[in-house]
Formats: sequence, structure tokens, C-alpha cells
Amino acid sequence: MTETGRSAANPSKKSSLTPKAIIHQRFGDKACYKVEEVQDSTRDVCPGLAIPQKGPCLYRCTLHLPEATIVSGTFRRKKDAEQSAAEKAIEKLGICQKEYNPTTQEAWDDLAGRVAFLFANEFLSSPHPLSGHFRAALRRDGDFNGHIPVSVIAVYDAKISNICKYINPAAEANSLLVMSLVMRAAAKLTDLALISDKQFSLWRRNPYPPEVVSSVIQEPNFASIPIEVIHIPAPVDKTVEPLTLHINATGYYLDVIARQLGMSEASDILISRTIGKASSEMRIYSSAPKKNMLNHLSEPQVKEASHFEGSFNARACYFTGQEVYGDAILASVGYTWKSTDLFHEAVSLRSYYRMLVNKIPSGAYKISREAILTANLPSAFTTKSNWRGSFPRDILCTFCRFHHLSEPVFSIQSNLLDPSLDLPGSRKKLKAMQSSKEEKDGAGLAAATGDPVGSIEVFTCEVKIHSKSQELILQCSPQESHRKQTDAMQSASLKVLSWLNLFFENPDMSLEKMNLSAEKLDIHITPRYLYKEFTLCHLMHDFGSNRTRAYSDNANENEPSLIDIGVKTQE
Repeated sequence: MTETGRSAANPSKKSSLTPKAIIHQRFGDKACYKVEEVQDSTRDVCPGLAIPQKGPCLYRCTLHLPEATIVSGTFRRKKDAEQSAAEKAIEKLGICQKEYNPTTQEAWDDLAGRVAFLFANEFLSSPHPLSGHFRAALRRDGDFNGHIPVSVIAVYDAKISNICKYINPAAEANSLLVMSLVMRAAAKLTDLALISDKQFSLWRRNPYPPEVVSSVIQEPNFASIPIEVIHIPAPVDKTVEPLTLHINATGYYLDVIARQLGMSEASDILISRTIGKASSEMRIYSSAPKKNMLNHLSEPQVKEASHFEGSFNARACYFTGQEVYGDAILASVGYTWKSTDLFHEAVSLRSYYRMLVNKIPSGAYKISREAILTANLPSAFTTKSNWRGSFPRDILCTFCRFHHLSEPVFSIQSNLLDPSLDLPGSRKKLKAMQSSKEEKDGAGLAAATGDPVGSIEVFTCEVKIHSKSQELILQCSPQESHRKQTDAMQSASLKVLSWLNLFFENPDMSLEKMNLSAEKLDIHITPRYLYKEFTLCHLMHDFGSNRTRAYSDNANENEPSLIDIGVKTQE
């Protein structure tokens, strides 16, 4: 039985995949390669004749990814150009492809080395998104000039996060713990000053050379940028409202967000992981904890809530998957691989409520159909050609990402059937004569060879949903067989989505009824892990007599109705 969808448990296992295969693993069909022919600039001329000779045919590849656009060098073979572009992308995005299994001490040394590199002269001019924050920090006013918030380093550098999980595995899902580890590593560096008594910031003791600063700091061509954001109050009874922030061209956008939240400056706020698509800069910004708490985060008896001020923000927490206290701001702004300029997109109330609807399986399907009022999640998967909207497997993968779960694990099993058995449809239960023929997955699993003459090969698919800490939340083991592997995978995904939708829509369902409804769909659940991961779902999606606000026909004047969410507006 082959499992797909989850990385190996041992992170040290060396990959033999090519750069292009690694990019495909990470981005799938979102990676777009465009190869163009390039004329060789060096042209030989025949002696005695003014006849230019065409040089060898060369190729250059442009790789378009959600997070960046990468251009390769020139090569004689198209394949080499594509692999070069993929290799550059891996390096730019910090994707780990080499064996890395450090001891705890080695990880500490690597962490200190990485922090030191971030403050080196050469990093200031790099295309890394984090370098944009370093350049912006050099434009900050007064005592904050050159100060880099630790939260920025913890969130925007993938290599920092990867190293930290070898020091403490809990760091993978806890940005506060990453901040704590970064500050401890920085304390060992003599070239950096740790401003921990006043703020969660790092500062380079020796200023950057003037020529380095002048080469990267450019005069802006605008005075101020208006950015539309959403203010999310902590009390649930207070309305979510749109705001417009004005980012000064010579200022730092995180300082503006901090002041809007009633804080002094950028290091007073926490930054969430990206919300939604991997290419998105949509994040939630909230108040940081008390100044003295980070040193104690690794102690298991210390509860994070005791170090925060303000009340628990359920709505912000629901989107981030982490505890948020006090008011928060939802904004799409930041620096990207594509440009050194500040990227920003307007976030409207419509965007906010569409995100809320997207967290429900049926809502994600409705939005993919652009028909929230009329479209309903089908009860059965027929064929790809007849299906409308996003496919069940895609919706399930998106659902897991939106709820900060591990990627679904799909296990395909093939069976050989007696041709005398009736096979009228892909959903009829069948008896297998031969089973457990393992297949490999990868954009379609290869059919086995050497089957008995006249036999029919069919497939079943098992789906497992795990938490980030690999706790088994749900397992679906359908009995139905399908002629196509993809149909088996889509059908199993739809069963999981259907049951999750039932769970969301019936908050008062007893454990007995919950198990019975799951058994009907060949699903086994682990209630304690299920409730642990979806604690806030029933609060945010109040189905039953009081419909969720995102579906309300009586939303107040600042909240869009269901129809507003589902209909495309004319830009």
C-alpha cells in the first residue's frame, strides 16, 4: 500500500530527486516552465567572407512560481535550463534538499550563523523578502533606526524555522518559540545588540558602510500608500470593520500597524503565518506578549496566555491556528521574491467573509462554483468530466491547510477481479480475487503488469487526516472499488468532506450519532483529537437557528450578506 501526501518521518533522509522534481513536490502544477531559444551573442565570421555563422542553439528557462519568478542561465539543452531554474528556485526559497540532521549543539551553531548572515552586508542587497525589512529598518526614525523585530526574522526566514525545529520540535508550529530561540542565539553574537529590555529587536552594533546603504536605499516615487485592512476586535460581540492605513514612503509598515493596535512600534506585534494560498501575503497582526516571557517559553509548565494582555481573540485565532490576544489586524502587505518594492493588496469585508466560508468544506465547494446560493456539495463522485467546481481531493487538501493540519495521506490499493463479476459502476462493492498490489503515485499511478488474462484491475483509496503533531484525527477506508485510481482518490476525499461538513453543521450532535454517521461513510474518528483541532469551528460557524454571519441575510450594514460574498464584483 502506497501512501502519498505526507513527508517522511525522518527529516534526515537524503532525497535523490532532481531539482525539478523537488519543485513539483512543493508546487505541483502551479510551477510553470517557459523555455525560450537564445541566440549566441558570439558569432564567428568565415575568413575572407562577411558571412556571419550562427552559433550553437542555446536555451533559457523562466520558472513562474506563486512566490517568485526565476530565470536560468543559458544551456544547450532545454532540460538543463529547466533544472537550472528549479535549482535556483530551491536556493531562493530555502527549500531543504540536502541531508540535514544536526545534533542539538550543531543546530544552535547553525542558528547563530544564520542570524549573523542576515545582518551581513551582502544580505542587505539580496532578493530575499526578509532583506526588504532590513532596508526598511534603516529608514526608521530615531532610536528605532536599524532595529529589526525578532518576530520578522522568525516568520520570514524559512531556514531559521527549519533549524529551530531541530533544537525544539515544537518550534515548527510556534512562532513565539522560534523568537525565543533566535534571541538566545543572537545573544552569543558580539556583533549584534539584543534590545530585550525595551523591545523584541536586534540591532547591528557596527553600522553598515555608507556605500552599502546608498546602493540599496532608493528614493521612493510616492509619498504615501493607502492600504485597506480589516480590524478584528477581541470581543466577539464587536463588529469586524474595514480600515485604511497610510504607509509613509520613508517609514516602516509594521510601525503603522503597531500604532493602529495601540502599540509603540513594530517589535510590539506578532505576525502570523500566511493565511490561505502559499503565495499570499495575507497575515494577522496582533499584540506581542509581555517582555519577560520568551525566555520561559520552553518550560512546559508555563502557559502562554499568562504572558499576554487583553482578552482572547477567537476570530483571529480561528484563522491563524495560534492563540491571539487583544485586537488584531488582517492585512495583505509585505515584501516578496518578485520585487524589492512593498507589495500590498486591499482586504475587504467581502474578502474576510469569503475566507470564513472557505473554512467549511461545503463553503469551499460553493465558492469554487461561484454559486454560494445554489451549489451544494454532491453526495457522490461520478467522473472528472461530469464534475463541476474544484475536485474533492483539492478541496480536502485546501481544508487541511486552512485548518493548519498535515496534508492528507492517500493510500492506494489495487485488486484483481474475476471478469465474471458484474461491474456496472465504479461505486459497486466487489469481491477481490487478488489484493495488496502496491502502486506508486505521481500524477497517476502506474498500472501493474503481469495480470492474469481477462482480469479486471480496480482500486480503493484510504485517507488519513493528521494534526501537525501527527495525531490521527480521522481515517476513511472505503469499501467501494473504482476502475481508475484518481476516481478512488476523489471518491474517498468526498466522503471525508461530506462527514466534516455534517460535523460543522451539527454542533450539538452526540458522540454516539457522530460515530454512527461516520461509520456509514466508512470513517473512523478520534474524538479527542477532533475536538482539539476544531474547538473554535462551532463558535465561528453558528449553524442551526442562528446562521453564521457569513451566511446571514440580516447582516448589519458593515457586513456583506451571503449574496455579496458569492457574486463577483466589477472592478
